[in-house]
Amino acid sequence: MNKEKIRHLISQMTLEEKAGLCSGADFWSTKGVERLGIPAVSVSDGPHGLRKQSGEADHLGLNESIRAVCFPAGCAVAASFDRELAKTLGETLGEECQAEDISTILGPAMNIKRSPLCGRNFEYYSEDPLLSAELGAAYVKGVQSKNVGTSPKHFMANNQEYHRMTSDSRMDERTMREIYLASFEGMVKQARPWTIMNSYNKLNGTYLCENKEILTDILRKEWGFDGYVMTDWGAMNNRVEALQAGCNLEMPSSGGATDAEIAAAVREGTLSEELLDDSCEELLNIMFRYVENRDPSARLDLEKDHETARRIAEECIVLLKNEEQLLPLSPKTKTAFIGKYAAAPRYQGGGSSHINSFRVESALEQAENFADVVYAQGYDDAADVTDEALLSEAVEAAKHAKAAVIFAGLPDDFESEGYDRKHLRMPDCQNRLIEAVAEVQPNVAVVLHNGAPVEMPWLSKVKAVLEVYLGGQAVGSAAANVLYGKVNPGGRLPETFPLRLQDTPCFLTYGGENDRSEYREGVFAGYRYYTSKEMPVLFPFGYGLSYTTFDYQNLHVEKDSIKESEGLKVTVDVTNKGDRAGKEVVQLYVSPKDSKAIRPVRELRGFEKIELQPGETKTVSFTLDSRAFSYWNTEIHDWYAESGDYEIQIGKSAHEILLREAVHVESEKAIPKTFHLNSTLGEILADPKGKMIMEQAMGGAMGAGAAEMAKSADKDDAINAEMMAAMMEAMPLRQLLSFVPGVTKESLEQLVAALNA
Repeated sequence: MNKEKIRHLISQMTLEEKAGLCSGADFWSTKGVERLGIPAVSVSDGPHGLRKQSGEADHLGLNESIRAVCFPAGCAVAASFDRELAKTLGETLGEECQAEDISTILGPAMNIKRSPLCGRNFEYYSEDPLLSAELGAAYVKGVQSKNVGTSPKHFMANNQEYHRMTSDSRMDERTMREIYLASFEGMVKQARPWTIMNSYNKLNGTYLCENKEILTDILRKEWGFDGYVMTDWGAMNNRVEALQAGCNLEMPSSGGATDAEIAAAVREGTLSEELLDDSCEELLNIMFRYVENRDPSARLDLEKDHETARRIAEECIVLLKNEEQLLPLSPKTKTAFIGKYAAAPRYQGGGSSHINSFRVESALEQAENFADVVYAQGYDDAADVTDEALLSEAVEAAKHAKAAVIFAGLPDDFESEGYDRKHLRMPDCQNRLIEAVAEVQPNVAVVLHNGAPVEMPWLSKVKAVLEVYLGGQAVGSAAANVLYGKVNPGGRLPETFPLRLQDTPCFLTYGGENDRSEYREGVFAGYRYYTSKEMPVLFPFGYGLSYTTFDYQNLHVEKDSIKESEGLKVTVDVTNKGDRAGKEVVQLYVSPKDSKAIRPVRELRGFEKIELQPGETKTVSFTLDSRAFSYWNTEIHDWYAESGDYEIQIGKSAHEILLREAVHVESEKAIPKTFHLNSTLGEILADPKGKMIMEQAMGGAMGAGAAEMAKSADKDDAINAEMMAAMMEAMPLRQLLSFVPGVTKESLEQLVAALNA
């Protein structure tokens, strides 16, 4: 429906109907206006499957939902580093939404993984905003290609579950722009989502549902968002202020209470009816977009989508260790499958994303179809208590096999929506099991089912580790296919696995105090922190092995010097040196050299996943724009690529850089500079105009003063040339009165006036 028709509809609505449109009719549906032909539409929890509830409704996964397909969670999808895969997931979910008459799926979940403790990290993509934005954009494009809306969430700075409904995320402007907003920015600009879901928390003192700077100034005016904003379920604080800030829809139903507040505010003149009309227009534009493109012939094909879930899960698995090429296993090798998750995998997290899966495949049932396997449960995850009988049975099974695969990880109650983890440990009973099996069996592989990093105290005692994350209902068959080489693992870690919790960037401040969470680590989130500190980690961001090997050659930058607006083309050749096909994630990082700003040592600025046959070489191309060299400058409140030297780095992870090439970037954006008597000589001389004026005005006097200071240095062994240079560079202008003969305060004030002219 075009804008004119929508505006005509709004003109016929009563004030109460307009106000009513701004909140849900019930838990999952919007209100309609039957007399005007305005339909109600339904939304559903996601983001990795439909949690449509036909009976009693809730937002925490407590009540029954329809039987559906559980696809890999965000933590797994991000490990694919594959835009096309994320798009395929979106397309499949879009088709399912059409079949179930769902206008909008609530996802993707795009909050940055600030700490591995966040209980909801399993839904989120990455610690890196570029990876998050790119995969989020692909997912959104996929869903919306089926004429179904998405609601990327939780906008923004929702990085903990502890007191998530009242916590105040406190961060500076640069941190907000470079890390936490950036995760959403690229997605919004590329994919134009139909809706956005704001988060529960406050940002710098203001609840997100009523934060005009975020919802209107940045999201709409700066990024061009033209859909509607809905609250997270129960996130509304002040309804009228939220509407004025740009929050259109309150979910779930308020029972009419906040509708009445809106109508009263219009009558009292504290809320513009024109603003209310604009909000209704934004809502109806999206609602009719779905209704007019509804596909009544769409049908849910659970078996077909299960196969899609399996293919996606296979692409997300990360091989973390493979000593002596233990993997892939031979089907003829008698192998003990040990651990409850071999037969009943943990494949999804708890809370609003919990799917009522119509079918779950285990690694055991898949492997039994073609391999020689025996099974021992090993542990029970109902409680962290070692069952000695199960442990003994597992050790015996391992003794009489040629290899053992232990399926372990985090139980449901270790990570979930609603609360944060307290540590990075796996259950003690599982750690003990792995240690005990490794004592009797030299060929041990561990398969991990978890939504976030874990400690691995047993790592040196096993030969192989496979990270399958929470890979959806087909994770078992996907894991078996990778274990036996039917699939070559191509996943890479979308987050750093630290050695210990104390090493994490926000260890001292995570969770906050008095409902105030300080982001004191600033832009040094995830690998930006570990690489800048040259800190050892368990496994770095971007890391992952393959059953083949890849060789990198011929890194080429188009130019060795550019103006920031020109952009830069970068190419690199990658060759598969092994004897089987495989996929590699080519990672491009940019490293600023001698920056005047405090910046991470390197940042991911591009990635491509490629498939190579044995012996095949492909040339991978990247095009870098000015943003690739920029940081957020708080003086100009904009992105700024400072003039200077940068290094283009190609790596296998954030810690392993293989190739480097230098490029000089010339900034085309001036930063206004105001000088005063406390400006240092170094600041002034670093500015081209300042240097020229300083030399013209003070050349002779400064030369004489410098000569006198040099003489003093020659006479005093305690003063050296480096010390003198440092003192001169850091000297405030006003100190020339004390050290340079003939300089007066009046002459310095005239100089300052000339510098600022």
